[in-house]
Amino acid sequence: MPEKTIYNRLAVLRAERGLSRQDLASGLGVNYQTVGYLERGEYSPSLELAFRISDFFRLPIEAIFSREPFRPFSEALYPEETRNTQ
Repeated sequence: MPEKTIYNRLAVLRAERGLSRQDLASGLGVNYQTVGYLERGEYSPSLELAFRISDFFRLPIEAIFSREPFRPFSEALYPEETRNTQ
């Protein structure tokens, strides 16, 4: 069975908190390059690493990772009708 892409919000979460890749890597106990690979979708985290990331951001895993692409936050926060009137 082909491996399915795992999408994530790591770059957005990191930016919201003003963290560099090195900051996040240090908090997770991984190399900063691993964070880059994760953010670009070039590497899927192990279950253990996914739980560490979840704990680090204090969010459920499904708020960070998904098998389907995430909708942009602007779409979730503002209905299309609101965005088209501006």
